[in-house]
Amino acid sequence: MKINTDDKKIKELISKGVEEIIEKKSLVQKLKSGKKLRVKLGIDPTGPKIHIGRALQFQKLKQFQELGHQIILIIGDFTAQIGDASDKQAMRKPLSEKEIKENMKSYKEQIRKIINLEKTEIHYNSEWFNKMKLKEIISLAMNFTAQQMIQRKNFKERWDSNKPIGLHELLYPLLQGYDSVMVKADIEIGGSDQLFNLKTGREIQKIFNQPQQDIITLKMLYGTDGRKMSTSWGNIITIIDKPFDIFGKIMSMKDELIPHYLELCTDVPLKEIKKIEKDLSSKKVNPKEIKIKLAKEIIKNYYNKKEADEAEKEFNKIFVKKEIPTETKEIKINEKNIPFLDLLVKTGLAPSKSEAKRLILQNAVKIDNKVLNDWKKNIEIKKGMIIQVGKRKFIKIN
Repeated sequence: MKINTDDKKIKELISKGVEEIIEKKSLVQKLKSGKKLRVKLGIDPTGPKIHIGRALQFQKLKQFQELGHQIILIIGDFTAQIGDASDKQAMRKPLSEKEIKENMKSYKEQIRKIINLEKTEIHYNSEWFNKMKLKEIISLAMNFTAQQMIQRKNFKERWDSNKPIGLHELLYPLLQGYDSVMVKADIEIGGSDQLFNLKTGREIQKIFNQPQQDIITLKMLYGTDGRKMSTSWGNIITIIDKPFDIFGKIMSMKDELIPHYLELCTDVPLKEIKKIEKDLSSKKVNPKEIKIKLAKEIIKNYYNKKEADEAEKEFNKIFVKKEIPTETKEIKINEKNIPFLDLLVKTGLAPSKSEAKRLILQNAVKIDNKVLNDWKKNIEIKKGMIIQVGKRKFIKIN
């Protein structure tokens, strides 16, 4: 495949969603040279689902792949046992080999939604680290000082706060850097919190007499509530969420995040995004209209246009027309009367009676479109009854 050196595409590649480039002049020269570049991304399988914040790096890889370059994916099955300390304010719990294998099960199928895996060079870094001798690790570590490692921002904060820093954590940047040596990376992509590790890769390549990789760090995607994207806060969108759920999460997102998500999560050109931002600021356009466009663009990235259109249609059916979802789960209840709390737990609409009580007291539960807030009530079961919890959970009694 011939390498695409179109100036417009290169400009978009190195600007959209990009936080920092090291070294920019070198990178531009490489991209314009027509040479097939080796572009590396390393990921540790620390969880079973990839959220769209992490997927930004795959979207950038896709851009390189479409220009004809060789993308290299390193799955850190070895380094995940150590744990990357980037942006962590405490030692993270190391993962067992069993947990890592479990997390990796569906990784390829998820990643396949974004990049062409058949044209991707894939490595597991246990390929070389399981064979590496202690002498080699010590020899590598001799090129760095403890002061260098502790000076990274989050280590320094932990040091000043008298929080523990594990010796194994100090090794992580060296191992990630050694990955770059093993695959002879020309460019490495990572999140902005990865900069220290990526720069260490440049130093290790220099030690091994390899040309130093250029670095592209990407902006951090905020969660749908404006905080850092975190599974524990429930403000994430994963790339395997159902289209309707993605649509709903975007529609309930804070308005001020719209331009941020358009830039980082879609293929909408920067010029168009700036115009949208201006129109939103001057109130020439309704944020709801742009959220619909944003939601559909994100869904198209991981599914297709038809699924995006169906998600919009279903959303309008429930939230505009106030109808029940097309695919509402049906459950059979044998009792004629059942305590309200038991009903919510039995139908799976609440995980426990305490949570069921909380939902009822928050006026989050409707039966046949009527809010019920008496948690002590007994419910008379009727065939065809619709129970709704929150905005998107529905159960029909069979």
